[in-house]
Amino acid sequence: MALTVAAPPSSRPWTRNFGLYFTARIVSMLGDTMIPVATAVAMLSLGYGVSGVGYALGAWMGAFALFVVFGGVFADRFHPVPLMIGADAVRLLTQGSLAGYLWLGRPPLAFIVGGALLGGVATAMFQPGTNSLVPQVADDAQRANGVLRVSQGIATMAGPALAGLLVASTSAAWVFAVDAATFAVSGVCLLALRLPPFEVDRSESTLANLRTGWDEFRSRSWLWAVILIWWVLGVFVWGPITPLGAASIIAAHGKAAFGLAEGAFGAGCVLGGLVAIRIRPARPLFGGAIAMFLFPLMPLAAGLVPALPLVMLGYGLSGVGWAFWGVQWSTTVQTRIPEDRLNRVSAYEIAGSILAVPLGQAVSGPAGSLFGVHRLLLVAALTALGCAVMLLLVRPIRRLPRAPGHP
Repeated sequence: MALTVAAPPSSRPWTRNFGLYFTARIVSMLGDTMIPVATAVAMLSLGYGVSGVGYALGAWMGAFALFVVFGGVFADRFHPVPLMIGADAVRLLTQGSLAGYLWLGRPPLAFIVGGALLGGVATAMFQPGTNSLVPQVADDAQRANGVLRVSQGIATMAGPALAGLLVASTSAAWVFAVDAATFAVSGVCLLALRLPPFEVDRSESTLANLRTGWDEFRSRSWLWAVILIWWVLGVFVWGPITPLGAASIIAAHGKAAFGLAEGAFGAGCVLGGLVAIRIRPARPLFGGAIAMFLFPLMPLAAGLVPALPLVMLGYGLSGVGWAFWGVQWSTTVQTRIPEDRLNRVSAYEIAGSILAVPLGQAVSGPAGSLFGVHRLLLVAALTALGCAVMLLLVRPIRRLPRAPGHP
């Protein structure tokens, strides 16, 4: 596998626009990574159990997956930035309301699930634009994606650890309040961006735009092949890992332990992102697939529940593989899809990637009661290993070269 190392100095991504975009992303990620810990602890403390955790997270993910394709169409028809600012405003209100209700008393499950649904729809309007804005705010997409992946890793490391400390010392309400504040900061930063004019063709209907995005998506075998593999990963790994992993680790090591494990995953993501900035495979998805062989260590650690340092080590190594794959994947999508259709294709890619996750989250509670939490987590580890093997076996994924003209 041929490699090139380091981008030329002229392609450094750091500009005023990238700084604002970076700030918006990292503070939003920081808040988002606190929510699974806060939700898990809050639902368990309120007596809603593992099923309640799965319902809340599944409602958010399900709404996101169902509406994200429309977010991609709207971003291409208008402009992603106003859509993203509006989404931040909605999430500020939903998370702030939940924090207030938790301070006042015991919110019913319907209120929590309803807020999760609204938050998922808002995130569906926000997320497609994050992909298409990267080439607009930085000249070197891979280096910018590497920096963003490092920031995401830092947020994933700091967010759960901070959430664990907050819920242990105060309450889950404070976590949701901090999350609401991050959306306010993100919206202000996005409002300050200065981007070139965004020309779009609005002659087609929404249905025609959806069809165009679908045609672009299905015409690339490497793209939909990865998404099919991600369906399996979503049902058996990403869906169950938070509710089942939280139940397993909290039962063995206490409330703060799950936040520390998630923080270790974030630390691994930082390292994986730094490596991805320097190492540039000639076949990006092939290089990313090799790194994905580290990913099964997270469900394996949650299932075996050894001493806490070993749990954190498993989560950390898993984060290295996940981040390196993520940089290769994001850069490939951004550099191989036409710019005027990138939002729509990204929406199909995002929806396909996570559509199965809410199913895995929703059934994780009942399945855990029926088969056992630890047994399901070990099945998740084997499934993640099988998905990594499939990434290497599928020829269009394995053979796809780096896009011409990109360092």
